[in-house]
Amino acid sequence: MAKLWFRFQRYFRRKPVRFFAFLALYLTAGSLVFLHSGFVGQPAVSQNQANPAVGAPVEGAELTFLGDLNLDRGFRDTGEASSIARRYGPWFKGKDGNERAKLGDYGGAWSRALKGRVIREKEEERAKYIGCHLDDTQSRALRGVSFFDYKKMTVFRCQDNCAERGYLYAGLEFGAECYCGHKIQAANVSEAECDMDCKGERGSVCGGANRLSVYRLQLAQESARRYGSAVFRGCFRRPDNLSLALPVTAAMPNMSVDKCVDLCTEKEYPLAALAGTACHCGFPTTRFPLHEREDEQLCAQKCSAEEFESCGTPSYFIVYQTQVQDNRCMDRRFLPAKSKQLIALASFPGAGNTWARHLIELATGFYTGSYYFDGSLYNKGERDHWRSGRTICIKTHESGQKEIEAFDAAILLIRNPYKALMAEFNRKYGGHIGFAAHAHWKGKEWPEFVRNYAPWWATHTLDWLKFGRKVLVVHFEDLKRDLFVQLGRMVGLLGVAVREDRLLCVESQKDGNFKRSGLRKLEYDPYTADMQRTISAYIKTVDAALRGRNLTGVPDDYYPR
Repeated sequence: MAKLWFRFQRYFRRKPVRFFAFLALYLTAGSLVFLHSGFVGQPAVSQNQANPAVGAPVEGAELTFLGDLNLDRGFRDTGEASSIARRYGPWFKGKDGNERAKLGDYGGAWSRALKGRVIREKEEERAKYIGCHLDDTQSRALRGVSFFDYKKMTVFRCQDNCAERGYLYAGLEFGAECYCGHKIQAANVSEAECDMDCKGERGSVCGGANRLSVYRLQLAQESARRYGSAVFRGCFRRPDNLSLALPVTAAMPNMSVDKCVDLCTEKEYPLAALAGTACHCGFPTTRFPLHEREDEQLCAQKCSAEEFESCGTPSYFIVYQTQVQDNRCMDRRFLPAKSKQLIALASFPGAGNTWARHLIELATGFYTGSYYFDGSLYNKGERDHWRSGRTICIKTHESGQKEIEAFDAAILLIRNPYKALMAEFNRKYGGHIGFAAHAHWKGKEWPEFVRNYAPWWATHTLDWLKFGRKVLVVHFEDLKRDLFVQLGRMVGLLGVAVREDRLLCVESQKDGNFKRSGLRKLEYDPYTADMQRTISAYIKTVDAALRGRNLTGVPDDYYPR
């Protein structure tokens, strides 16, 4: 071996040109291999390389993409080799093709383009792009639910939200607004008019100004019955003028809940009323407000096509609320003229301020503003300075004389401190609609949080009662229990005349997209005996302050747990 190495050295010493020529060839070969790996990406697996035992495809067959798409534009690692159908093969095959496929080698520009093409193909599996459509607040192209995210909106996120609710179409507008629907009710326009990037995904188109980028969802949600997402409203007496109260009627000899809900959903109505063998569709109106529920036994007639469901009678209707959004109260805009007074929507954190804003916007048709900025959570009004005068009221959690006296009037929203503290703790450690981890409740964070925030719950209310100029007190619990009356009081302070039908529309859309879906049930009561004694003392102080101003005291359920 030593002799062989010696001869090799002597060969190159005699003529150095040979050495440099050999080195150049070596480097050239290495460069070609490197460039080739970039071109190839992940080559197809040939038959003699594949393992027949695992059912690998034969050479030349296109492989389906096996990886999962992550909503934040990345690929989720599945732990296995993901295979991509090769559109442009190399001029030779390397033996290490499988290894590069396992490593996910995307070294070159051509490979990145191929990866982008695969992503688009995967998008087409879940949704097909339909086109750019006209859209405005008076005549929505898609009339189902909607939600907004002015920081993190993506195409995938919009599609997923609409698909989860059983809609056929998803549309994006202004780069941050998502609309769902069962059919498109607007004309096509030029693709150039949908020119806004998604707020959370640069390079992806999310509509334009009053222009909607529409996708047809390909993947049906089959995890539940189609009417499983409809909300049962109760048993109600037949309205006096049926044709005006519920304008669409269809005879259904083989009546079932899903048939009636499907019909009303297809017709774009939010209410489905079952009356024995007839299905009625419509909106909640003054003719049919859904405020006086009857005993469900009056509606207990079995469906002819569904043995375990009630389908009502000709005199007493079983009513469901479909997933169709009632668009009579969905238009929102800034105030036409600058407001002469600043009205606060004041609350302790966790008392339902964001939900109250949602209700006020639906009821009045005007944007609400915020003392703070949180564009990822809410609306266009949130981006305005709170003193702009263009919004109907301003969210604030502030207390203290100077901050309070900056406002001319206020709606003071008060919530049970036990619930409010838990809601704010969830927000602080889990996000606006998330939940704190179990470790946070068990750790030092929760006791310290209660120690700091419980006194603030009391002083916040006391300060607003003391320094506020014109304060309307609304209890969160009363707003939930009797939304129609309490929201009417709130709108009255705002000085906006609102039709009763609009308030009925708000009732049907009251939950919104920002309300936390109930406090997560803990296996134990997080409030210790000492915490409860302290909080009870604060409740009594606030109750006395309210009664001292001839206002209704705190609800009875605030008291000891």
